Amino acid sequence: KTGRFATDLDTPRLQMNDGKREFVIAWAKETAIERDIVLCQQDVRNIQLAKGAMYAGAKIMMRQLGVKKLDGIMLAGAFGSYIDKESAAAMGLFPGCPLKKINAVGNAAGDGARMALLNIDKRAEADRMARRVDYIELTTEPDFHTVFSQAMWFPHMNDSFPNLKKAAGKGGG
Repeated sequence: KTGRFATDLDTPRLQMNDGKREFVIAWAKETAIERDIVLCQQDVRNIQLAKGAMYAGAKIMMRQLGVKKLDGIMLAGAFGSYIDKESAAAMGLFPGCPLKKINAVGNAAGDGARMALLNIDKRAEADRMARRVDYIELTTEPDFHTVFSQAMWFPHMNDSFPNLKKAAGKGGG
């Protein structure tokens, strides 16, 4: 839950290197680079920071807009194209949403820019939409740091994740 490596595990994959704990994902003999591929505590911490920021941002925007539950999630860019949505949902990267409603939309910014350049009606539509955008400075929200720190837990300190519970019940978690 906290992201710290469990020190009581009896596995050779959990090792110390230069005084820092790391988990071996693949041994050197199993790789083309002939070095162990490891996940260190700082890697986990960086994932937690990114996850906490994304989740907190989504929750605060939902609250500001009066949205209780997400109908769907669109993941854009390389992030959206390459992320494993099941793993992202399992770790609590974004507020609960049925997996079938989480979709990668590719290079949305590039596609939108191309449409706006090639079609005057799409350009006008983009202009209208841009005027409707509201900016929320998350770090000035009174409870941002609380929401952020709770979201750094796996999957979350307080929020429930029914999809995760279903997956765990099927042997997937």
